[in-house]
Amino acid sequence: MTDGGVEASTPPFFCTTGVPKMITDVTGVLLAGGRSQRMGQDKRFLPIGDRTLLERALNSMSSLLQRVCIVIAQDSPALSANVPVFRDLVADCGSLGGLYTGLREATTPHIFVAACDMPFLNVNLIRHIIGLKEQADIVVASWNNRIQPTHAIYSKRCTPIFEDMIRKRNVKIQDALQHPSLTVRFITESDVRQIDPDGRSFLNINTPADLDAARLLHDEAIRL
Repeated sequence: MTDGGVEASTPPFFCTTGVPKMITDVTGVLLAGGRSQRMGQDKRFLPIGDRTLLERALNSMSSLLQRVCIVIAQDSPALSANVPVFRDLVADCGSLGGLYTGLREATTPHIFVAACDMPFLNVNLIRHIIGLKEQADIVVASWNNRIQPTHAIYSKRCTPIFEDMIRKRNVKIQDALQHPSLTVRFITESDVRQIDPDGRSFLNINTPADLDAARLLHDEAIRL
């Protein structure tokens, strides 16, 4: 009860003991295509600290979401994991193809998507984004004046739109965000900074230099 005698509400996704609840109505979809042309090797298995990129992203999502799956490319080497692994339903459609596959395979009304090469996913930011899921078909953040579509919420209403885009071979996610049939809730950089001040959630690994920088950030955080 508050001082005024009004019962205080429980924060979303938290139980009354203060222990975060597992989220059951959103499926986590981890995009792990397997092609790492700029890296020169399969980056999913590159270590930062004592865990690989894939393990780090999967552990973060599994700590928050009861249902998590991995989507890989049709021609990707087989991947063994303790969550379901699906191959793209349509080949060579990039991240949009992964989103479409995740939406088709999910049994929940929404999915949260992240890429496996994001080593510093912030579960508090993911929880915040998920908390806005009823406000639009897509909830996506902006960082450094760039939209972050592979760290976002998508509703099942996106499925037929993405399918139509793929049929027309238009696989640009940015075009999906501008589709007139879909509503989008943008999270501003200032809102992100309240939870993830340095925007490390959006740091992704594409090159050996990116990997070196991420390892340095990890080691610095360990020493603090």
